[in-house]
Amino acid sequence: MKVLIVDDEPLARKRLTRLLQEQESFEVVAEAENGEQAIAACNVHQPDVVLMDIRMPIMDGLVAARHLANSPEPPAVIFCTAYNDYALEAFEANAVDYLLKPVNRDKLQAALAKAQQLTRVQITAMQESRSGNVSDRAHISARSSRGVELIPLDEVRYFLADQKYVTVFYVHENVLCDQLIDDPLKELEQEFGDRYVRIHRNALAAIAHIEGVEKSALGTRLKINGVREGPLVSRRQISDIRQLLQHL
Repeated sequence: MKVLIVDDEPLARKRLTRLLQEQESFEVVAEAENGEQAIAACNVHQPDVVLMDIRMPIMDGLVAARHLANSPEPPAVIFCTAYNDYALEAFEANAVDYLLKPVNRDKLQAALAKAQQLTRVQITAMQESRSGNVSDRAHISARSSRGVELIPLDEVRYFLADQKYVTVFYVHENVLCDQLIDDPLKELEQEFGDRYVRIHRNALAAIAHIEGVEKSALGTRLKINGVREGPLVSRRQISDIRQLLQHL
């Protein structure tokens, strides 16, 4: 089985690598120093198991694990941490096991055996049942042909729903881009209600990027920084949007 080791401490990564060398049928395919690197490595190497620390810079292990839940074939995650107060959050993030540093050889072996017993279908079912539990995240995760892509919330301009699909529109390097995501519009509104405003029954817009409103042939459109033609504002929401503009 392919293993990815994620820890910001080089000595911790070396210790896990050494322990894995004693285990049959496990191969370390890559290492990473934080959650963002872990997601990128998973996209490239498609590991079966991720041994991951929790407290790391840039993106911690809990957030990374929740983003990895969006992978077409998510890996089994085993947390290896020096802190014993994240166990509940770890299992809510669908961890297979939770090991305290310094990682014990026997406990690691037992955790890896447990990971082997979990089929891809079981892991996917676990993660889909809890995929809405991401909180305090700074990114939206989207599936693409390259794997899981992280879209910074600061780049997001608006979300648009079309039946059961939601598209995120964001500006990256001055180019307007779009990606399909799995998050329902209602859950996005509940999670990010302080950053996004409902402008239509099928659309949320980033408050920080709203510049005004303008008339078009189809109705009133929102003027958004970096967007040539903004989404429509419903008649029901227009008064709320005008009030919001007075305070921006």
